[in-house]
Amino acid sequence: MNKIAVVILNWNGKKLLEQFLPSVTQFSNREWAEVIVADNASSDDSLDFLKAEYPSLKTIVLDKNYGFADGYNKALDQLDHDYFVLLNSDVEVSENWLDPIYDLFEKENDIVAAQPKIKAYNNKSEFEYAGASGGYIDHLGYPFCRGRVFDTMEPDTGQYDQLTDVMWASGAALFIRSEIYKKVGGLDGNFFAHMEEIDLCWRIKNRGFRIVCHPSSVVYHVGGATLSKSSSRKLHLNFRNNLYMLYKNLPSEKLLPTMLLRMMLDGVAAVKFLVSLEFDNFMAILKAHFSFYSNLSKMREKRRILNPLVSKEIHKEIYKGSIISDYFIHSKKKFSDITF
Repeated sequence: MNKIAVVILNWNGKKLLEQFLPSVTQFSNREWAEVIVADNASSDDSLDFLKAEYPSLKTIVLDKNYGFADGYNKALDQLDHDYFVLLNSDVEVSENWLDPIYDLFEKENDIVAAQPKIKAYNNKSEFEYAGASGGYIDHLGYPFCRGRVFDTMEPDTGQYDQLTDVMWASGAALFIRSEIYKKVGGLDGNFFAHMEEIDLCWRIKNRGFRIVCHPSSVVYHVGGATLSKSSSRKLHLNFRNNLYMLYKNLPSEKLLPTMLLRMMLDGVAAVKFLVSLEFDNFMAILKAHFSFYSNLSKMREKRRILNPLVSKEIHKEIYKGSIISDYFIHSKKKFSDITF
């Protein structure tokens, strides 16, 4: 049995498969690794392309578009490999990208999830937005990375090349032990897409396991291939899913004050968009909150189940300060400017 399943979730992404699958198959050619494409009911000719160009490649065909979260859940439920790699379809991998993290998993049982260093495909000298060299959040749930704070991407000069514990590993290239993935319930399907990997990693951290970034493994990510960063749909998902994540995972004494403050800050963001006449973005935040309230009973039940596992201590990878204040008021644009 192959120990690693490198699983690419595809939805109408024939062009991406044509461009990026060659590097994945070339540099994942190990006796202990298998590349698999899971198709989220594409309506283009992705499957015909795979049959013609990669006839020996295993494919999993889903009956409808389940989104990123449940799409992976449905696909990974059919696999029995020791380790999974959730790899975006717009990622170019480098030679030996699998080996460092595979070796780490084989030696360190308490490390259950990891990511490589993620650099920008279109500017390979700098970090990429979705993960960079490992993910963190502040106490209000705002995510940032070693090498990326909000929209400021740092050039990669080797400054974050140390293997280090992180709060979350990017879903663009997420290595995870299959046993843990299934034990914690996988990605939350209610998220559909965006921030689901942060929620998953938070649940993993609450069980006492480690998550790391291993910069000796390097991949290059385009980003925004399905939804661009400027998409109001993506904005909606990010705001709604951040509320889901906080509600599910915060310690009880932090829940109410944190949620109230986040909702106030979301309101400020909405007003800013309104004043700027960005009506689509204003409505995206408004709809995100309505969606959160309408699904509150589901989140309450999930919190009830998770509550015995919620850490009473704030994880050291959660920044106790405010990344918004640091970035916009104190002009701390680099991860190295932030003092944990």
